[in-house]
Amino acid sequence: MAPESLSPQKQSAETSTHDGRVPVLLPLPFAGAFEYRSAIALQPGDIVAVPLGRKDIFGCVWDRESTVPAYMAPPPVPPVDERRLKAVIRRLEVSPLPQELRHFIEWVAAYTLNPPGLVLATALKQHTQLPPKAVLGWVRTEKPLDDVRLTPARQSVLQALGDEPKSSAFLAHESGASTAVIRGLAGTGLIKEAPLLVGASFAQPQPDYAQPALSEEQEDVAQGLRSMVAAERFAVALLEGVTGSGKTEVYFEAVAACLRRGQQVLVLLPEIALSTQWTERFRRRFGVEPALWHSDLGQKRRRETWFAVADGSAKVIVGARSALFLPFETIGLIIVDEEHETSFKQEEGVTYHGRDMAVVRGRLAKAPVILVSATPSLETLANADAGRYQHFLLTSRHGGARLPDVTLLDLREDGPARGQFLAPRLCAAVKETLAAGEQAMLFLNRRGYAPLTLCRTCGHRMQCPNCTTWLVEHRNRGILTCHHCGHTEGIPKACPECDQEETLVPIGPGIERVTEEARECFPEARILVMSSDTLGSAAATAEAVRQITDGEVDLIIGTQIVAKGWHFPRLTLVGVVDSDLGLGGGDLRAAERTVQLLHQVAGRAGRAERPGRVMLQSYVTEHPVMEALASHDFEAFIEQETAQRKPGFWPPYGRLAALIISADSADVADSLAAEIARVAPVQDGIQVLGPAPAPLSVLRGRHRRRLLLKTVRGLAVQPIVRDWLSHVKAKGSARIDVDVDPISFL
Repeated sequence: MAPESLSPQKQSAETSTHDGRVPVLLPLPFAGAFEYRSAIALQPGDIVAVPLGRKDIFGCVWDRESTVPAYMAPPPVPPVDERRLKAVIRRLEVSPLPQELRHFIEWVAAYTLNPPGLVLATALKQHTQLPPKAVLGWVRTEKPLDDVRLTPARQSVLQALGDEPKSSAFLAHESGASTAVIRGLAGTGLIKEAPLLVGASFAQPQPDYAQPALSEEQEDVAQGLRSMVAAERFAVALLEGVTGSGKTEVYFEAVAACLRRGQQVLVLLPEIALSTQWTERFRRRFGVEPALWHSDLGQKRRRETWFAVADGSAKVIVGARSALFLPFETIGLIIVDEEHETSFKQEEGVTYHGRDMAVVRGRLAKAPVILVSATPSLETLANADAGRYQHFLLTSRHGGARLPDVTLLDLREDGPARGQFLAPRLCAAVKETLAAGEQAMLFLNRRGYAPLTLCRTCGHRMQCPNCTTWLVEHRNRGILTCHHCGHTEGIPKACPECDQEETLVPIGPGIERVTEEARECFPEARILVMSSDTLGSAAATAEAVRQITDGEVDLIIGTQIVAKGWHFPRLTLVGVVDSDLGLGGGDLRAAERTVQLLHQVAGRAGRAERPGRVMLQSYVTEHPVMEALASHDFEAFIEQETAQRKPGFWPPYGRLAALIISADSADVADSLAAEIARVAPVQDGIQVLGPAPAPLSVLRGRHRRRLLLKTVRGLAVQPIVRDWLSHVKAKGSARIDVDVDPISFL
């Protein structure tokens, strides 16, 4: 609840602060900006220190005029009495928050129904810090030498100094003098401290450094993307191309066009692990590496990058979804690579989709946006079909490479031996591939050794005490762990339920178990495991990629990380251990996600001169997903998926908003969910599903219930949900979270 002396700021058309009242948005979950008194002139965007209760806090002077569409804007609140206003403490001597970024923050908050202060917190972290300090060296003064005793060591320092500032380390190395001699020379007044003339933190990409030889099809698409950049207006394009068709090289031409105009480029990648190979490709094309932005960067580098983006010296930024909140000076192009990836959706805190908000950022910046994928999401395809997005196609692999042959292995007819998970035909194909000096890959999107451990005597299953999920065995570390809350415990010798020893057995395969089997089947193979458990950093990922590229690995075994946009020329065989894994659970997007993931995995094979092949192990080879993968007919699958979703107004032909109710007890969660259901909106075009227990009905110790609002496409869900929730209030431990356009249904 807001302090008594403060009140959320009413929206109005005023933008000046001449009346001494200023709206200040705080990085906290309040409904809007608070009013303060200010004796100093402040402008929207200024970062200020203000009192909040008994604490001082940094905030941003906010605009009085909202740019959010009226239907999404929260209701105005009357201003507070002037006598109750508190005063701004001071203004920070840092760069103001740019207007375009403030509008973006406001828009994200309104669209996702999140408090604007929480969205501001994403962008404000670096604003409260001073720019990186200049590195000081030494420079010659104009003081004459007559009155100073010059020893040979001092003379050597002056000779080494020259006309430009030099560091102490440089002078000591060149002159042979100690740093004490240098400091003594400074004491005479002959030299003084001065900022070193260092090069820019981020070298400038050269658009014409290494122009590629594009095919006729690639050049046609590249010219279309260059035209979008040249138009200098907002537009969205889908760049769709089969795996290995050179999509990256083609959109690099749009990047080059933007650089020639002196503008900045933002490229979003779904996984930071991808940045290793992507950055190398960028360096070969533009001569330098781009600026990176992700959570693994150190604080110092983040600060340097933030200020380089703000002053425009960082021209190309590649990063995670949070890079959308950087203060670009002149952004001229936004690219979302692998736009279909669900990892672009922020599931914790402020729930937003990086792809969709990239389109918003482009609109606010009047800059084109390019969405890139071999298997575009249905949402993006629907926008392209409706003419809202331009659609560019690359239909063939680059350099004469052809798509891999896909074989379905029906495990009902030709399955592995009992206790094993690799079918005989797959094992034979791997041996054949390795014998030919080529590389093979086994894919299973499941970490650990086994997804379930149970007692063969009493049937007890090892379950997380905090969540309704089984504990995953990680045999290499000797633990059972929950991949949702992080609970970890040792593997017991006896069953906790019946106390029988040596009765706990692993059920089902994880990547560790497949690796164990592979070492037995292919004892001579050099095996590399790629998963989040084995590649804990960008450096580890880079080293793994190097080993594969340099031919130091024969067999790659990996989880979802290997499905990303890697280019391994020697890789010719991909085997999917469990192709059916993502099809269960009743998820709306289960089939779409599975075909996208497996298509990406299959696309790693045969990307160079050597032909590739893919083997999919499945118990449902007649499933439309398997048939689409075997025939490379993604379009037919999309048509079938569209036909299933359109009649029920499921996305992208309708809108969804999920309400997730959570509480410390099941009774409280049920009671609040029932209360929300009783006041659910009733009108044409709206359907409310639930309440029902969430698939993960207990998560991190909290009981969870879900309601789903479904509307026809023409209805905006934000005002409906806002009005709906105005009739209820969560009390005690209960909480209501809203997820507009949900991706996950757990």
